[in-house]
Amino acid sequence: MTDTRNTFIGRNISSLVMLLLSISLIILAFIVDSPQSLIKGQYNIIIAPDILLTDYIAVGGIGAAFLNAGLMGLINTIIVYMLRLPVNGLTIAAIFTVIGFSFIGKNIFNFWPIYLGGLIYSKLKKIKFRDIFIVLMFATTLSPVVSQIAFGINLPLNIAIPLGMAVGVLIGFLILPLSRQVIRFHDGYSLYNVGLAGGVLGTLIASLMRGTGIIFDTQNILSYEYSLHICLMLVILFGVFIIMGIFKDDDTLADYTNIFKYKGRTPTDFIKLEGEGATFLNMGIMGLICIIYVFLMKGAFNGPVIAGIFTVVGFSAFGKHPKNALPILIGVMLFSYFNIWESSSTPVIIAGLFGTTLAPVAGKYGFFAGIIAGALHLAISMNVGVVHGGFNLYNNGFAGGIVAGIIVPILNVFKKECNKRNEGALLKG
Repeated sequence: MTDTRNTFIGRNISSLVMLLLSISLIILAFIVDSPQSLIKGQYNIIIAPDILLTDYIAVGGIGAAFLNAGLMGLINTIIVYMLRLPVNGLTIAAIFTVIGFSFIGKNIFNFWPIYLGGLIYSKLKKIKFRDIFIVLMFATTLSPVVSQIAFGINLPLNIAIPLGMAVGVLIGFLILPLSRQVIRFHDGYSLYNVGLAGGVLGTLIASLMRGTGIIFDTQNILSYEYSLHICLMLVILFGVFIIMGIFKDDDTLADYTNIFKYKGRTPTDFIKLEGEGATFLNMGIMGLICIIYVFLMKGAFNGPVIAGIFTVVGFSAFGKHPKNALPILIGVMLFSYFNIWESSSTPVIIAGLFGTTLAPVAGKYGFFAGIIAGALHLAISMNVGVVHGGFNLYNNGFAGGIVAGIIVPILNVFKKECNKRNEGALLKG
């Protein structure tokens, strides 16, 4: 029998929140823009190359960006419902990540081939599609490959579109075994595991395309005009999460304090461990912390920043909390003042937001280790994009996986040495 207590058809607020958030974005789109503008904007979003950084608010207008994000959230939420997937912390993280990145690279055209590739993989391996669907949601990090081939390499559309879709199917097939392999490299200390897998596969694709003479460049298409409006929308949303969390359970505040004892290493599902009330309280608080961080960095709220904040909030159901995320943000902030990049620029700001993929490092090894991890993450994330050509939307997941793979073994050596010295001191005493 299927346990319905924590499924979409069970009695929980998690599924309702994902559904209402998606519908609210769609309604908001029709409030801020006319249907004609939404159709035109959605078309512009679909045909955009989508490689990093492509802000859909700048490409199609704020209404079309809201519509795209809402539709992407709604479609994936419906699929979760149809597959009867458990609505746990990882499911929430996946849906929020999809919605967030639907402001900067994922759209209603370019994600379907990846799902089809995953379906083919499940049939060949004789496994249930529902067992791999969450990974496939994250695998849409490589959706820009589909769009770039379909609309960005100057081939006739009758050739380019099927070719782009075929490559998308191949991505969906390959990303699953690859994502299982790369987790060994960072050992669960980077929460965005598919970001590392996507970076590796994206690098291969970009290299093959460059080798055949196909030229493409990373982009920096950003919007700034709706910064205040977006900020107010996010404050309201996270305020609702906090209120909802507090009143969901009688012991929410006590459960929330328990969240801080978890290191955050994959898998750390706060829904299962401490319940929905504490989880949504954590999500709301983490969202407000992200807003404060953007203000402290004197940045603007745009598509990439929304993607970063939504991803942080989603993973605040699956490993992140203020105690293990703040050291990463502080590390990025401090290091940003000692390098060549403008600290208020969007790439630096999202490096901090997405850099919280390394929250388990701070959770396991402490505050100062988290600061070092954040600083290293900023340095690497600002340089690895050229390797995969902007195809991997989770560029910071790629960078975070590299940082974790480097820093964790080193920290383990120091930790073992400190333990030996402590044991020696005790014996002498």
